[in-house]
Amino acid sequence: DTITGSISCIGTNLLFVIRGGSEEVRNPEPLTLGDAEAMRDPFAAPSVIGVAPILSGNVELSYSGESLITQGMGVTPDYESVRNVEIMEGEFIGEVHMLGRSAVVVLGPDAAESLFGRSQGVVGETIRVEGQPFRVLGVTAPVGGSGFSNPDEQIYVPMSTAQARLFRRSRDSVDMIIVQAISAEAVPAASEEIAGILRTRHRTPIGEDDFTIFTQQDFLDTARTITNVLTIFLGGIAAISLLVGGIGIMNIMLVSVTERTRE
Repeated sequence: DTITGSISCIGTNLLFVIRGGSEEVRNPEPLTLGDAEAMRDPFAAPSVIGVAPILSGNVELSYSGESLITQGMGVTPDYESVRNVEIMEGEFIGEVHMLGRSAVVVLGPDAAESLFGRSQGVVGETIRVEGQPFRVLGVTAPVGGSGFSNPDEQIYVPMSTAQARLFRRSRDSVDMIIVQAISAEAVPAASEEIAGILRTRHRTPIGEDDFTIFTQQDFLDTARTITNVLTIFLGGIAAISLLVGGIGIMNIMLVSVTERTRE
């Protein structure tokens, strides 16, 4: 329940679109900003209310002798509402930063802590991202997490800045597009609408999609499968432990009875 609850917190009305379909499809078309823009069309995709393209990769941050390698993400202003990002101080990336290719960065609280030794009062400071100076625009509120994709350790920069200065990509390509449906019930309809848009734009033959759409239900189903396997595995270990314990107790009882039989 804890695992599935954590996944549900991401948002039950989100879809994740990535490049690449079945193994038969060779050299799949990359997802582009144009694809993301097409998904915003209210006539072609009436079930969609938010679209957030993403560029991502490892970046090195440094400030006053401290350094950190973490996940950097090039995002648009829509990312804040689609992923429900809360800002602890400062502000999130806006249209003005996108248009100006501004060298600004929003830090996760753990990233701020690693660089500054604090996660508050850091707005306006200048850090280096891949050796280039970036001004701290804001700090996100802690959401908890661990491992490589810990959101509290991620950093966010404007998509236009990421394309020009951090991540070299061709033809406005993006790594992932997160789509927000009107509601959890509208997710299947949104998935069909997105698939139709991409098939038309990429001109893919029927049954040979060069993209994959993951929904929240896919993640939940996978998590449940894994937890079911773990439950069976742990149940098997418990059964073996009981059997071994039972044999041990039986041996002790037999020895006790045998020793006192003469009495």
